[in-house]
Amino acid sequence: MNLSDVIKRPLITEKATSLKGESNSVLFAVDPRANKKEVREAVEKMFRVKVLDVRTMNVAGKVKRRGRTLGLRPGWKKAVVTLKEGDKIEFFEGV
Repeated sequence: MNLSDVIKRPLITEKATSLKGESNSVLFAVDPRANKKEVREAVEKMFRVKVLDVRTMNVAGKVKRRGRTLGLRPGWKKAVVTLKEGDKIEFFEGV
């Protein structure tokens, strides 16, 4: 798998922001087929940082209704990447 295909997007939420300040962790939405080693390599090469730990979890899709019809949103995979002390990834530097 190509390294640019592993990481889909960063997750910018309140929980992600608090984790960034508390434990120097960053959240990413990743490809569901990617494993922890591939996520570690992709983050280290793309952002030039040292990764200490990677935790992954599968997020189930939600059931949604529109009137009588039921639908299912697709599931996805989330990765919590803990960085070495002193390293950081800034997504909105100029804002």
